[in-house]
Amino acid sequence: MSVQFIKSARRGKPVVYYVYAFKGGPLILKHVGPKKPKLKPEHHAAIAAAALAKNAPDTTTLRSGILEWRSRDPARKSSPEWEALSTGTKKVWSAQLDVIDERWGAKPMSVWNDPRMVAKVVKWRDERSATPRTADMGITVLKALLKFLRLRGRVTINVADGIPQLYRGGDRSEIIWTDDDIAAFTAAAIKEERPHIVDGLRLAAETGLRRADLVSLTWSHLGEIAIVKTALKRSRGRKRRAVVPLTDSLQALLAELRTRYRAEGVDHVLVNSLGRPWSGDGFGGSFNRIRDIANIVHLDQDGGPARKKHLHDVRGTFCTRLMTECDLTDREIGEIMAWSPERVGSIRKVYVDQAQVIVAIGQRMKARQSQKAGGDA
Repeated sequence: MSVQFIKSARRGKPVVYYVYAFKGGPLILKHVGPKKPKLKPEHHAAIAAAALAKNAPDTTTLRSGILEWRSRDPARKSSPEWEALSTGTKKVWSAQLDVIDERWGAKPMSVWNDPRMVAKVVKWRDERSATPRTADMGITVLKALLKFLRLRGRVTINVADGIPQLYRGGDRSEIIWTDDDIAAFTAAAIKEERPHIVDGLRLAAETGLRRADLVSLTWSHLGEIAIVKTALKRSRGRKRRAVVPLTDSLQALLAELRTRYRAEGVDHVLVNSLGRPWSGDGFGGSFNRIRDIANIVHLDQDGGPARKKHLHDVRGTFCTRLMTECDLTDREIGEIMAWSPERVGSIRKVYVDQAQVIVAIGQRMKARQSQKAGGDA
């Protein structure tokens, strides 16, 4: 946009300049005189205000609510709710917000007070069903946006609330990394000459830390009896402290990790081949490449499709180690991992109790065979 000068010169009348903020914009100056007027600071201020008003979204549309939640104006902060999100969540949610803006940004805010919008939102979800996790993420972000707007009195209901997910692999509570998985991953990493990736896997199995906390863990977080660190990911809207007991196996691993080469000034427990700290995306991408080479997957007992195991699933491995090595209750383990006792119990039932039953059966069978052999003699 540029300032528009209109010169009016009529016979027998003085020359008049009409100055508009931009073509089609408001008049900011009427100047009588033969020379083109020079703009003063107050005129520039009026031009800036007119441009801002022109670019401001219609406050009656959903787009205005999106900008109120997530500001893209450097001069204005985003809402407290948006700022409370982690950097990774902001990145993922921003992409979905852009999709929502393109789809419904220009629509009146008032349509979101109509319960019939539920069907339209479900239709939008179904249109994206080829990528179910992405479709579900869109619903999650829309629900969070409408919750924000409802609390501000911009809408009266949340039509995205209660819409079921499409992705059926969302429940991963019983997926863990077994010793065989870790061995296969290690072999693949060594073959690819990426042994530093294994350090992260082993540390995850001994601590249960999430990726963001693994790559940001420093030696200063180690205490005499536990690792104490403020988790970067929020749980139920709050950041909690991760407190991980220093078991004998964890202390042995940490002693080994201290011997890794580190660049000057680096105090991180995990480092890459250059002795520098990992970024979250850098470690995650490298980890997934080795996992795919090693073909680490989970096979459901009901014959469902194979699912790739994630780094996050290593937390289940740590859970089983707390059960077998520390003899903790489900509630105590849940406190450490910020999980419900029921979730811990489901892992115990599948990976610990079941294994112990099998071992006990094997021992009884062996004892009976020995008794039979003795009787025959």
